Amino acid sequence: MHPKALLDACTELTRLLLRFDHPADSVVSKYFRDQRKQMALGPRERGVLAETGYNVLRQKLRFEHLAKSGTGVRERRLAILGWAAYLDSQAKLQQPQATHGDRGFMKAAMSEMEFKWLADCDAATDEAFLAPHRHNLPPWLAEALEAQLGDDFWPLVDSLQHTAGLDVRVNTLQAKRADVQAELEKNGIAVVPTPFSPWGLRMNAKPNLSKLTLFEKGVIEVQDEGSQLLALLLDAKRGEMVADFCAGAGGKTLALGAAMRNTGRLYAFDTSAHRLEAMKPRLARSGLSNIHPVAIAHERDDRIKRLRGKMDRVLVDAPCTGLGTLRRNPDLKWRQTPEAVAELTVKQAAILASAARLLKPGGRLVYATCSLLPAENEEIAQAFSAAHPNFKPLLVKDLLTDFEVAQADSLCTPDGQYLRLWPHRHGTDGFFAAAWVAA
Repeated sequence: MHPKALLDACTELTRLLLRFDHPADSVVSKYFRDQRKQMALGPRERGVLAETGYNVLRQKLRFEHLAKSGTGVRERRLAILGWAAYLDSQAKLQQPQATHGDRGFMKAAMSEMEFKWLADCDAATDEAFLAPHRHNLPPWLAEALEAQLGDDFWPLVDSLQHTAGLDVRVNTLQAKRADVQAELEKNGIAVVPTPFSPWGLRMNAKPNLSKLTLFEKGVIEVQDEGSQLLALLLDAKRGEMVADFCAGAGGKTLALGAAMRNTGRLYAFDTSAHRLEAMKPRLARSGLSNIHPVAIAHERDDRIKRLRGKMDRVLVDAPCTGLGTLRRNPDLKWRQTPEAVAELTVKQAAILASAARLLKPGGRLVYATCSLLPAENEEIAQAFSAAHPNFKPLLVKDLLTDFEVAQADSLCTPDGQYLRLWPHRHGTDGFFAAAWVAA
């Protein structure tokens, strides 16, 4: 593809993303589909386009500040900065993409004036920018995170400027982690075991796994290490009755089913039949037969009420802002608001209270989010404990230690009460989890 055409495409995709009409991943996917007949988009072109757009979302305030000094269409200047950031990240990973992965190819798309402007932007140091240009967060979110983290705020900010790697979970019903690692390496994929999850493997690059036999046969599933630890905390046993109360597309459901060794009965509840439908191909690949997807209207659905007091384990991975996934979904910081957080906390509390009614005495309840905000995490857990004295809080640190998870205390709040994962500290998405046992 000619470099000028590629930059034009980056400019158009940037324009579409900055409208914030839909989630960024769906905008990118739709753009690729719409352009299939108009232009030849191979893997390299798609990589440049997607990462350029995501870099603009990650560093929006910084790039907009730099763009003021240039000329021409604003979205084009932002796209140039996003493309350059992608090339820089590839160089750091020592993964230059042939032809499309060097400044020479990119220079052919720009005028001399634009190339000089980009060089001036490259030369700018952090001292030339105000705090918002450095953290690239909306004010309300920057204030909330800085109040929570103090000096650790800037390391978090730095981690959020970079794309996340790719974690997979090994389906232990079918293979051992070491054997899968060896097989991936035979396919030229550099991979290391995740440091905390006993089921995970991590790769810095993002190879296309869908064509691998390991993927087609359900031996591996894409799942962040933090998400894998949620399934570990629930500790679902063989033959138990278990519910994944907000199952979504089923990543944690599949992990729970494997932990149960394909025995017992595992309900996958969700209010979105579409999301549950997306689970079916994954379920077919996994070889699991103990999972029962159930679409519900709301958390008080009659199908929930009929199971009251019958469950051994219940996982509530609640709907949340998703701010722990900003490395993967940088648009979320621009699409969420304090008002949306307030609405979500009401929903989270209601869902947790309803899910708790499913448990029999002695059953375990785990509440989790992929949010960074205390309002969606500690405050929900503390309010639930105060309102439900028949549920005894469990120390997450002890649960992780029982599973011999490395550095278990470092994964938790200082008192050991809750799981608290951070991208800059643990290399995972941001996750929170609390656990209780029913009296």
